[in-house]
Amino acid sequence: MNFAKHWAAVLEDFVIDLAWSPDGATLAAVAQSGAITLYDAATGAVRHKLAGHADGANCLAWSPTGGELATGGQDGCVKFWSAATGAEVAETDLGGAWVEHLCWLPRESGAPVLFAAAGRQLVALHADGTVAHKFLAAPKTISSLAPSAAQGVLATACFGHVALWNVADFSARKEFSYGNAIYALTWSPDRRWLVAGCHDNAVHLWAPAEDLELHMSGYETRLKELSFSSDSKWLATGGGRDACIWDCSGAGPEGREPLMLPHNARVAAVAFQNSHGLLATASGDGEFSLWAPTRKNPLVAEVKMPAAATKFAWRSDDALLAVGTAQGHVFVFKTA
Repeated sequence: MNFAKHWAAVLEDFVIDLAWSPDGATLAAVAQSGAITLYDAATGAVRHKLAGHADGANCLAWSPTGGELATGGQDGCVKFWSAATGAEVAETDLGGAWVEHLCWLPRESGAPVLFAAAGRQLVALHADGTVAHKFLAAPKTISSLAPSAAQGVLATACFGHVALWNVADFSARKEFSYGNAIYALTWSPDRRWLVAGCHDNAVHLWAPAEDLELHMSGYETRLKELSFSSDSKWLATGGGRDACIWDCSGAGPEGREPLMLPHNARVAAVAFQNSHGLLATASGDGEFSLWAPTRKNPLVAEVKMPAAATKFAWRSDDALLAVGTAQGHVFVFKTA
């Protein structure tokens, strides 16, 4: 495998989110201060600089068609942008709380909808900014969204509570309780496991179809970093100076010893490729590494950056890896 820097750019400050367009031709990156930039994947040239959110930005999400980009800000608004022109095409004010989580999901009955979380409020929005559905307020501030398009389900998390919602009719499907704060939530690609990274230095797993719960504790710190391999066998987690790789096959990871991938500082981000076996991990000292966890010698490459990574984004074909940093750098690496 060849691995080399493809291009680099700099935003105003902390890269809070970045994502590839569905066709892989454009990378969207957003700075915490609110500026949003669209880059050409091949050259790194700026395609559009969007006006963004005056009070700061938190998140972005491409529509499944790639025609629209949605962003959420500290102004309490969701904005919709044309990918072709960079123009703002719609705005929805959710009432004051920061919009911190966005995700699109398809619906059999019509066009995809955007789910947006602001404080305790969850809403489903059409691409023109109109409200498709407003959910009852969550018990506490919504801390994570985990979409599962194949199941037609959206999972939401807040302190002590996880809920599953049907995308088709917005009805409640199932609820789970947990006695602490949840920072991250993700599905395994085979939809068997729903996994939470928790405040109490633990990772918690539900298998909703089996009424099964598993729990692994003993991490050094609260846990925000989660990523599954494409075959759903391996779960990568942060939560300390080692990235832990858990075997989730069969009866699941509880009681098994994880593979430990060492770092010199706390793990800041983890991300498996979409269809292949490489894992990217980053630590607070500005280093990031590529690993092949199934190999006897798993380390593939190491890169030293000027600041800690804040976000990884693999392109859908896994040929490019985008990395954002706490000082506003955006690096794109070729991996094929």
